Amino acid sequence: MKKVAAAASVSVGTVSNVLNAPEKVAPATVARVQAAIEQLGFVRNDAARQLKAGRSHCVGLVVLDIGNPFFSDIARAAEARAAEKGLVVLLGSTDDDAERERQYLETFDQQRVFGLLVSPASDDLGRLRALRERGVPVVLVDRDGRETPFSSVTVDDVAGGRLAVEHLLRSGRRRLVFLGGPLSLHQVAGRLAGARAAIGEFDGATLEVVPTPAPTVLAGRRAADALLAEGFRPDAIFCANDLLAIGVLQSLITQGVAVPADIALIGYDDIDFASSALVPLSSIRQPSARIGATAIDLLVGAAGGAPTENVCYQPTLVERASTIG
Repeated sequence: MKKVAAAASVSVGTVSNVLNAPEKVAPATVARVQAAIEQLGFVRNDAARQLKAGRSHCVGLVVLDIGNPFFSDIARAAEARAAEKGLVVLLGSTDDDAERERQYLETFDQQRVFGLLVSPASDDLGRLRALRERGVPVVLVDRDGRETPFSSVTVDDVAGGRLAVEHLLRSGRRRLVFLGGPLSLHQVAGRLAGARAAIGEFDGATLEVVPTPAPTVLAGRRAADALLAEGFRPDAIFCANDLLAIGVLQSLITQGVAVPADIALIGYDDIDFASSALVPLSSIRQPSARIGATAIDLLVGAAGGAPTENVCYQPTLVERASTIG
């Protein structure tokens, strides 16, 4: 910084302001300092800056599966909102593995991140509580935080499950399957609870639960293959997410089952692939972009001492050819 200051004929303090608060410096001076930075190849020592400031400008985002477009959309929206606030997002994907989550949390803590956005892989929030007690802001993403000390942003999965099954029942379907898993995931459990509540209010309707080891396309295809091999033919399938539904659709089409004439099919999340599937998928839409942006807003608020806030968005039904063709 001293060399930059000398080259630009300004003080070290002016160089610091150009780097950290350029609005305080005359535009001509900013341009002169930036030219000196470019000429000298200056790169700021961010580790030293973090030691002085206490925290970096980086936000740690830990999601369950970045391969799921729902979480990709959340990450993209979080990045955009973070940039507006002078922050950047560092991403970790746990694959629903509590040990990998622990490793990411430790790494981000060592990097002295501004704060953490976390979709927890388990019910054990002890490590997150410890980080919060040490002054690291934490916001839960896609998890209801009302029973915790954390701010959170989520979607009402019980309402979403109810929406999906009520739609199938209104279309005349009576033998329904809920397909998804692991059932230990809060999101899956909530959607199943909503499905069961809707079935319980309708005489003559049944709901068979088919767990899957993962919420993936491959798991959906294998589960549907197994159902058909056993000779079990429901007249509708509600999948816990769209990736599973796409796998189920692949299986049904391959084996000559007409969708929706023989079996209606609905997913959850309304990812981009849902509308472009061979048979466009009906789905329960989650506002992923709003979730990502809200998570950053809540984190900035928590860092500034704002009270805990729990935001819960309502899902909406998107009807397409897989249930109404």
